[in-house]
Amino acid sequence: MSGPLSGKNLLLAFRASLLLKGSFAAAEVAAGFMAYLVPPGLLLRMAQIVTRTELMEDPGDFFAVHLLGAAQGYHAGSQRFVVFYLLGHGLLKLCLVVILWQRRVAFFPPALGVFGLFILFQAYRFCLTGSPLLLLITILDGVMVWLIWAEYRALARSPSGARC
Repeated sequence: MSGPLSGKNLLLAFRASLLLKGSFAAAEVAAGFMAYLVPPGLLLRMAQIVTRTELMEDPGDFFAVHLLGAAQGYHAGSQRFVVFYLLGHGLLKLCLVVILWQRRVAFFPPALGVFGLFILFQAYRFCLTGSPLLLLITILDGVMVWLIWAEYRALARSPSGARC
């Protein structure tokens, strides 16, 4: 492969994407622990306090209305889902980042499959919610999959199976 993303540049882009993905995964794990520790009632009370003044000034304030609505819809069942999703998703991605950083060729195809499943699920959720943030995350995961594939091909072609 030749071009701007080949050789050392490809490795740098691959490592940078792993660092970014690892940072997001660590944040997901931290958010999962926070979601576990903060009961839904407390979250609702905090949202009411934060939005009270803004909603008195402007009852239609977009952010205040949506924040309060999300807090009102957050209950024990959704809390369990959020905790399970954030911890599971974050820990799985952290493990994948560590394995991919070590450039073990055998783990690249399963990592591609896992990230592909994440993309499918996120695309499905985007169709339901229309969330621009979810769309951005899905696009970034697509770039990540491309970089994993490119690095996998480069490693598979190298004589030692791993490059420095």
